[in-house]
Amino acid sequence: MNDIFSELHHALRTGCDTVLVTIVDDDGSAPRGRGSQMLVSAAGRLTGTIGGGAVEASCIAMAKELLPQKASAQHHFALHPNPGEDIGMICGGNVTVWLQYIAADDAHWHSLLAQISALFAQHTGGQLVLYADGRAPALLDANGACLVAGHPEISDKPEAKRFVLPFSAGERAVIFGAGHITHALVPILKSVGFRPVVFDCRPELAQACRFPDAERVVCGDYAAIADSLALAPEDYLVVMTHGHLHDFEVQLQVLQKQFAYVGVIGSRAKTAADHARLLAEGISQQALDRVHTPIGTKIRAVTPEEIAVSIAGEMICVRAEARDGAQDRHHPCPMHE
Repeated sequence: MNDIFSELHHALRTGCDTVLVTIVDDDGSAPRGRGSQMLVSAAGRLTGTIGGGAVEASCIAMAKELLPQKASAQHHFALHPNPGEDIGMICGGNVTVWLQYIAADDAHWHSLLAQISALFAQHTGGQLVLYADGRAPALLDANGACLVAGHPEISDKPEAKRFVLPFSAGERAVIFGAGHITHALVPILKSVGFRPVVFDCRPELAQACRFPDAERVVCGDYAAIADSLALAPEDYLVVMTHGHLHDFEVQLQVLQKQFAYVGVIGSRAKTAADHARLLAEGISQQALDRVHTPIGTKIRAVTPEEIAVSIAGEMICVRAEARDGAQDRHHPCPMHE
């Protein structure tokens, strides 16, 4: 999501009109779901994806037609053979797409994107409100408070079609240990929207130049994490230091609180030994049950790169489940009357 807004801001600053393409409703099987976006200019797709294939190709063509018209549009795709518009897809679902024309000199969008950049700089998210009647969008903070109001003069109907799109600055992933697996894991996590932070006690390894994709690299004491880094409940924690003692020291601290994810590398024998010691130190069985160990999805990974893929896959799955739960509580509304 950050890439979409960054590329859009760059396009507008360089005088390029664009069309922001958003899936605003879906049901059944589809390549991508509600909230997926891509950005299109006269030259074609700039960034993002709504799933590839026929729907994406059709939307790119539509966006190119809308640009000289300076117009926005909504389109519904039936992803199954039908007598109306058969685009050759047999997924079986349906998607509705909103194509928002954005002029390069639109001061409202410039202001809105500057505010979004400020939110990302603070590592916080918000909600973008798009309207299907042509009015300018609104920006809300994560709690729903208005940061940038939309322009209501085009339509004074409160029931005007709209789509509320939550966006996130990305979940922070704190990796304890700066070894080979971490070196492979950090760029993968960044590429899928996490904000990696590396923590290690060895000054020669805890260097920013070794992890250019990390948000931060911390050299600190494994036995006193809070002295160097403040952890938050929404953090994803990966424990894979260079020694069993350090793994234990980290677990003893982090398992006294609850985090979005805690994964610990090691064999089943190491896990059993660690858990016995942690129980003796007062860590509850409930806390131990939340730990993902041995870490990663079961893909028979061997090399550092394969293990990194395995860990990232598990973290993506946990994040998706958490986001689904949050969406159930604060779900974005589809375009509606």
